[in-house]
Amino acid sequence: MSEEKLLILSFLFIAGQIVVDASSLQNDKDVLLELKIFLQDNNPFNRGRYTEWSNSSSPCDWPGISCSVNERVTGINLSDYNISGNMFGNFSRMTELSVLDLSQNTIEGPIPDDLNRCKNLRHLNLSHNILAGELNLTGLTNLETLDLTVNRLEGGIQLNFPALCNNLVTLNMSFNDFTGRIDDCFNECWKLQHLDLRDNNFSGPIWSGFQRLREFSVSENELTGEISPSIFTENCTLELLDLSENHFDGSIPKEVSNCKNLSFLDLWDNNFTGTTPSEIGTLPNLMTLLLGKNRLSREIPESLLNLTQLVFLDYSWNSFRGDIQEIFGKFKQLQHLVLYGNFYTGGLTTSGILKLPKILRLDLSVNSFTGPLPVEFSEMPSLKYLILAFNQFNGSIPPEFGNFSALQALDLSFNRLTGKIPPTIGKLTSLLWLMLANNSITGEIPREIGNCSSLLWLNLAYNRLSGTIPTEISNIAQNPTPTFLSNRNSSRVPAGSGECSTMGRWIPTNYPPFHFVYSLLSRKSCRSIWGSLLKGHPIFPICSTGSMVRTLQITGYLQLTGNQFSGNLPPEIGKLHNFTLVHVGMNNLSGQLPAEIANMPLMVLEVSYNGFSGEIPSELGKARCLENLDLSHNNFSGEFPASLNNLTQLSEFNVSLNPLISGTVPPTGQLATFEKESFLGNPLLHLPNFMNGSSSNRSPPPPSSYNTKKTGMYIFLGFLVLTSTVFATGVLLRLSLQP
Repeated sequence: MSEEKLLILSFLFIAGQIVVDASSLQNDKDVLLELKIFLQDNNPFNRGRYTEWSNSSSPCDWPGISCSVNERVTGINLSDYNISGNMFGNFSRMTELSVLDLSQNTIEGPIPDDLNRCKNLRHLNLSHNILAGELNLTGLTNLETLDLTVNRLEGGIQLNFPALCNNLVTLNMSFNDFTGRIDDCFNECWKLQHLDLRDNNFSGPIWSGFQRLREFSVSENELTGEISPSIFTENCTLELLDLSENHFDGSIPKEVSNCKNLSFLDLWDNNFTGTTPSEIGTLPNLMTLLLGKNRLSREIPESLLNLTQLVFLDYSWNSFRGDIQEIFGKFKQLQHLVLYGNFYTGGLTTSGILKLPKILRLDLSVNSFTGPLPVEFSEMPSLKYLILAFNQFNGSIPPEFGNFSALQALDLSFNRLTGKIPPTIGKLTSLLWLMLANNSITGEIPREIGNCSSLLWLNLAYNRLSGTIPTEISNIAQNPTPTFLSNRNSSRVPAGSGECSTMGRWIPTNYPPFHFVYSLLSRKSCRSIWGSLLKGHPIFPICSTGSMVRTLQITGYLQLTGNQFSGNLPPEIGKLHNFTLVHVGMNNLSGQLPAEIANMPLMVLEVSYNGFSGEIPSELGKARCLENLDLSHNNFSGEFPASLNNLTQLSEFNVSLNPLISGTVPPTGQLATFEKESFLGNPLLHLPNFMNGSSSNRSPPPPSSYNTKKTGMYIFLGFLVLTSTVFATGVLLRLSLQP
């Protein structure tokens, strides 16, 4: 062939290649514009930045789109773009697509079959959506990272493996509804390093190849059987191992000590028996050891004292009896010691744990300790979280407890404490939680409590407190920001185990805006919430006075129910602009209910069983997001305020046994959705005919503009993204228990 013909053929080939490349780029653009129309049709209101995609510019310049050097679309990142509805079904037409991130949205339905044809995909992130159905991604043989965290996917996963094994490095399938066995799924995944299967319904024995990974979590499943010692070979590469909340039994294999890189070991909530292997003390990098809720022997091997990096130790719920073992007082490097849920009766001082110099968190709740609270607690210089609830401590709270300069949580609830709350409590300017409920504490609330500028969560319910509620209480929580900032700047907010049981006391689960969190709780999501609360991240949906627009904020509560308070409720209470829940029922309060209380972002107001008189403040009608309102068993009088019909979110309402209330309950609107029982014992109050037995003219309940359960779930899923497992670039960004 002549040189001239070769030149012509080369020119034609290059020209043809240019035409092909140009048409391919145009094809990518066409698909993306089709995607834009699809998303706009499914999301008519809240939309992401895909609305900026324009036919007049190159897709390589569009937000969320990345391209290769030859201007082919290789990446789509629509994370947190307010996308709802079904998933787009034409991604495979972009033949060079290697990265697809649709996480942190509310995409629903099954994963389209089209996705299986995206043969060049290397990173796929569909986490934090509400995708459902069975998983079939067998066509994605080039995947390196797959994140399906927090969806509703179900069924077995065996179909997908070993098809996905060729290049897979990071796999997260946590927080779904997968079932079936896993013991032979990943044998051919030789590149796999990070595997997270937690919070599913997997059953059967464990996969024996996990020792070759760096991180393996299978917590909160239904796995059974013994852990074979042969799994832990000398070439074990594990750095994190989480087998918690399953049904494993037998002894803890001493061969786990072969995993010399292990920094995190969680065997919590299984049926392990016998002694703690002394060989664990040879793990030079171990920082977190969680052995709670098993049936282990109370003998703790001295070799564990060789764990110089150990900062978190949990031996909760192991039925330990008698005095606290003295070995715990020798872990001088510990920052978190969790011994709740045993049967300890003594050893607080003799064990030496009150002399540990670095302790941040000490949890001795749910034991059998008696006698006065040791003053020595106040001499622990670093203590931030002291949890002594559900014991039998008696006597007064020592005034020295005001010397906790760094204390953020003090939980003395459910004991037998008497005496007064010491005024020195006002020195605790970093205190976020003060939990003294269910004791026999007497006297008045000290006015110095107003100096607790971080105090958002105050529970003094069911004591014998008396006197008036001081006006200074309105000064609590006026500036918690310094405490939050200190937690954000710390290396890691304390988390580990026991958060769910603790938070069940610390957050009122039966009331909005807190209750939506608990519909999706698992032990590790408790840790997420714990961390976010301590850092002051907004997670609760609340609205301001007169508005129904909800925004995420940190919100507090005031619980004074079941005491002997008298006098007026101070109008200054309206200054608590961060509080959504006020419980002052079952006291001896009197006078008018202050109208200023409506200045709070209230969602729950409970003032029943008091002696309030005068008219019900019409201003309550401005608390548009109020969901629970209980005014019953008081002496309210005057005209029933029609403004309460503006409370379209009310789901619980009671104004019964206020016999001096007069006027008429509107026959339509929100108040008409309640039964006659909400108005009993008010002979001067005229009810609609249908409440007196007639079924005519009853208005149906109005459509709610805010579905608490569903919206709460979406908010929670979005919130989890802040602190839980995210796979974005092939690196596992996990929610860890390590302090």
